[in-house]
Amino acid sequence: MNKTFHFLILFFVIGISSAQQISDSLLTIDRIYNSSEFKGDRQAPIFWIENGDAFVTIEQNEAENDELIRYESKNYQKSVYLSAEKLDLNGNALSIEDFSLSPDGSKVLLFTNSSRVWRSNTKGDYWVYDFDNQTLKQLGKDFTASSLMFAKFSEDNRFVAYVQDFNIYKEDFKTGAITQLTQDGTGAIINGTFDWAYEEEFGMRDGFSWSPQGDQIAFWQLDAAEIGTFYMMDNTDSVYSQPIPLQYPKAGYDPSSAKVGLIDTKTAKTTWISIPGDPVQHYLPAMQWVNDDLLLIQQLNRKQNELNIFTYIPSTSTLKKIYTEKEDTWVDLRYPDIASNQWGNNDFLLVDDNTSLLRMTENDGWRHVYKIDLKSGEKTVLTPGDYDVAAYYATDSKNLYFAASPENATQRYLYSVPLSGKGKLSRITPSAFSGVNTYNISPNGKFAIHDHSDANTPSTTRLISLPQHKTIHILVDNEQLKEKLATLALPETSFFTVTTSEGITMDGRMTEPLDFDKTKKYPVLFHVYGEPWGVVATDTWVGLYEIFMAQQGFVVINIDNRGTPSLKGSDWRKSIYQKVGVLNTRDQALAAKKVLETYDFLDKERVNVWGWSGGGSMTQNLLFRYPEIYQTGVAVAGVANQLFYDNIYQERYMGLPSEDKDKFVEGSPATYAKNLEGNLLLIHGTGDDNVHYQNMEYLVNELIKNNKQFDMMAYPNRSHGIYEGQNTTRHLYTLITQYFLKHNGLN
Repeated sequence: MNKTFHFLILFFVIGISSAQQISDSLLTIDRIYNSSEFKGDRQAPIFWIENGDAFVTIEQNEAENDELIRYESKNYQKSVYLSAEKLDLNGNALSIEDFSLSPDGSKVLLFTNSSRVWRSNTKGDYWVYDFDNQTLKQLGKDFTASSLMFAKFSEDNRFVAYVQDFNIYKEDFKTGAITQLTQDGTGAIINGTFDWAYEEEFGMRDGFSWSPQGDQIAFWQLDAAEIGTFYMMDNTDSVYSQPIPLQYPKAGYDPSSAKVGLIDTKTAKTTWISIPGDPVQHYLPAMQWVNDDLLLIQQLNRKQNELNIFTYIPSTSTLKKIYTEKEDTWVDLRYPDIASNQWGNNDFLLVDDNTSLLRMTENDGWRHVYKIDLKSGEKTVLTPGDYDVAAYYATDSKNLYFAASPENATQRYLYSVPLSGKGKLSRITPSAFSGVNTYNISPNGKFAIHDHSDANTPSTTRLISLPQHKTIHILVDNEQLKEKLATLALPETSFFTVTTSEGITMDGRMTEPLDFDKTKKYPVLFHVYGEPWGVVATDTWVGLYEIFMAQQGFVVINIDNRGTPSLKGSDWRKSIYQKVGVLNTRDQALAAKKVLETYDFLDKERVNVWGWSGGGSMTQNLLFRYPEIYQTGVAVAGVANQLFYDNIYQERYMGLPSEDKDKFVEGSPATYAKNLEGNLLLIHGTGDDNVHYQNMEYLVNELIKNNKQFDMMAYPNRSHGIYEGQNTTRHLYTLITQYFLKHNGLN
């Protein structure tokens, strides 16, 4: 045979093999969003038992049926807590979505068949497995399927209470007798749960709790009768359009009135707690039992710049204000932070045999933890120093565990301080875990579930002992994902700081293209958020999409401006007050300008920006206000007019429209739509109950009025996350990617 022919065949085969290797080393949209090739693992939720000496979690057996598994904390010794065989329903295995234990551990409450309420699946069916007689029983079985909420046992295990159709019910576990404890729930009157705004902005869903002895139930009642109804429109599920009503208080409009009451569980009589002030002009974002005759109640005024803490003694109907905290800007409840997994839990951590509470506040310029005596209101600072606490977790008998990062705001580590207020700050996280570390600490403070990640590494989850931080067992190593990532051509990620012409220094994260050559010019893609509920320039894994865009030839940059919850002091975070859309946008733009001047490899003619939600608003503002810097932007689900967003969020950071409406207008992107010069793609879900599609149409009208050309994509009936429906996520990211490739000459 001809040797030349042999050579050509060999060359062809080698070429195919080489091309295949190159292809395998690069990500595609399909590989990210249409396959499980890079699927990561995560630890299922755990439930600490025996004060933390053990925990229970959901796992699947060999038949892929759910069961509960118990682990000994000190040695990770495994045993079956509740087998799948005991959860058999006439040949069908019960699926476990969540669970809780009765106070004495004799029963386990199983949540299944759930349905969505706004963001979370909080309605569903509840089943109880009784370990004493080994029986499985459904609660509220005569109610509509998937309609019970927040079921929980009384302390004596005799009764279970739950919410159904805006009313609270009590069910005798032994007899099955059901007693309706509230009668007036209608949807306008809401008992035991919350309206859209309370859930979205305070994280409040479960709206009742048993007293320790079970003779009373404390609960919230909201009156949403005067809340305006916003209608979303479903145009696809029937021949005629269907309006979807939503109780949604816009900025400047009154919130639901709120009050708290105590139900006598024997007589079903309700006693209302007389909290001072207009119930429409304040919020009640937390209430908790201290003991059977003492409640803690938190009250925020309408402007959210004054927090009052009350004690209430049911036996004497005595209400006492023990603490007041005021800010010129706003008062936070639980602070948003990447180290906190406590969003929505507004209760205080109680210490010193429940005689004191812990409260994070930043009245002294830094965010510190204070111990507050429940009787006197006396404050003791536990974390003095010029640094911010990111989140606090738990205590052991003598120490408080909390997250902080005094030297680097992009990272988080575990620290401890004595509860006495006297002693030194001690770092617990070993130096080997550089990056972001988060913890779920056991009630006794002896063990924790530890998550670690850095910019180049997906999360690893460990069971550790404290305070030695000794690894007992690696729960999730994500080795399969890490091995797949190792087959890719991975870009390099680094961190930097940038100081603007106004002297503001910000943290940044940069991911460079493959085969990076600083003598060349690359398009830059700024990913932004920029509001008080999120940071982007963090030392956590950058994720597949950022890697993908760097592989496409972009330098991907994330920068955190003032107003974001960075650990840089109160002035940094609170400077955005009444300047949302103005100060944060200017910081981003001036930082981008400085970065473009500093790094010669960035192409000033190919500057791109994109973001979602608050980042969508930021993207719009940057294109409209600073067209000399940015050429192309993709804005997903952005607020175009601040007066269209909910009152709790927008008024917290902007004040009241009745007092300063001009500031809402000044911060809104739509005000400056007339200045658009570059390429803009607007994306929004028509079923977005959070940032309404109204924002999209309002901005579109402004652009049309000013004869500005742009692109837009509406996703029918999709919510704020734009993920519902077959192929949605893949389609969305294909759209975003192709838009940037097209306008940067990369396709």
